[in-house]
Amino acid sequence: QVQLVESGGGLVQPGGSLRLSCAASGSIFTINTMGWYRQSPEKQRELVAAVSTRAYTFYADSVKGRFTISRDNAKNTEYLKMSDLKPEDTEVYYCHLLEYVQGRREYWGQGNQDTVSS
Repeated sequence: QVQLVESGGGLVQPGGSLRLSCAASGSIFTINTMGWYRQSPEKQRELVAAVSTRAYTFYADSVKGRFTISRDNAKNTEYLKMSDLKPEDTEVYYCHLLEYVQGRREYWGQGNQDTVSS
């Protein structure tokens, strides 16, 4: 079983920055994709950014140029640096891991509320 533990985030003023971390543990396949989703009560969960083991990255249009995703494969940890934050970035952020081992397997972190407010 794989566990994802998130840390970082919290409350920040508009224009500020936050850094999220997600550490994966357990039986993790060498090749995988880690990412961050976010969700608010009135919206569906959306993919914010993702990074593969080989460092290929994806960003949602709404965060391009403001968010940076990275990972440390040796530590099975990913990071999301969020800059120039806006009130509309206020959502619950979830860490995600996707791997294909005898089929598709995905795992989720516990989710953390990040609030951008003055």
